[in-house]
Amino acid sequence: MRYDFSPLYRSTVGFDRLFDRQLDADAAPGWPPYDIEKVSEDSYRISLAVAGFATEEIELIQKENELTVTGRKDAKDGATQFLHRGIATRAFKQTFNLAEHVKVVEASQENGLLVISLKREIPEALKPRRIQITAGPAQPETQDNARDEADRIGRRAA
Repeated sequence: MRYDFSPLYRSTVGFDRLFDRQLDADAAPGWPPYDIEKVSEDSYRISLAVAGFATEEIELIQKENELTVTGRKDAKDGATQFLHRGIATRAFKQTFNLAEHVKVVEASQENGLLVISLKREIPEALKPRRIQITAGPAQPETQDNARDEADRIGRRAA
């Protein structure tokens, strides 16, 4: 029996292993619609459909491993009478859990899409490093216990 795990990836970015984090399916509402793309090995892109929202009505906040996108439409006076209202203007809040070392690089809004570019930047100290192997016998560090003992006795006498 095969299971479709793709819904588990809808609110996480940068996790390449399935069970790194338990996801709560109810915590990821479907509004606004969005796509998550893996652009390259360490680059990701989130695209949200935010038609009708101005740039200043959308807020992005990254706090540690969490990216929150919030949209609030400015209240307008009731002078406009709609015969049909199909463009949603309701407020939204979408939260994405990011893997360690994933940071927002840039965000732009064009043609009703908010595009957020992310990049995983692993610190040099955490990256694997190649260790060169030399030919010939290994040169173990030798320890001269007799010299260490003489130094210790000499310090006690002084």
